[in-house]
Amino acid sequence: QVQLVESGGGLVQAGGSLRLSCAASTRTFSNYGMGWFRQAPGKEREFVATISWSGGSTFYADSVKGRFTISRDNAQNTVYLQMNLLKTEDTAVYYCGASWLVSTKVDEYDYWGQGTQVTVSS
Repeated sequence: QVQLVESGGGLVQAGGSLRLSCAASTRTFSNYGMGWFRQAPGKEREFVATISWSGGSTFYADSVKGRFTISRDNAQNTVYLQMNLLKTEDTAVYYCGASWLVSTKVDEYDYWGQGTQVTVSS
């Protein structure tokens, strides 16, 4: 079992920045591909970014490319999402997930955190 705990969400004005963190309770953190997803009210959970086991490969949704950066620290069992130039449409609950794969698909993730709310005001 892997427990994931997200933090760092909050209220920010458009154009601002936030850094999300996701701490994992597992000794085998470096075995997992990690991803960030988000879910806005009335919408399905959607892919935001993913990072490979070593951090050498990253992939982003087109909507966040150039504004968001995913990174990980395997010594600290933590994955991060740096979000810059935030837009109102980035408002959502953000979830981190752990997968045996490096995937953009929700159903290929085995473990999820509880989510953290990000609200971007205009």
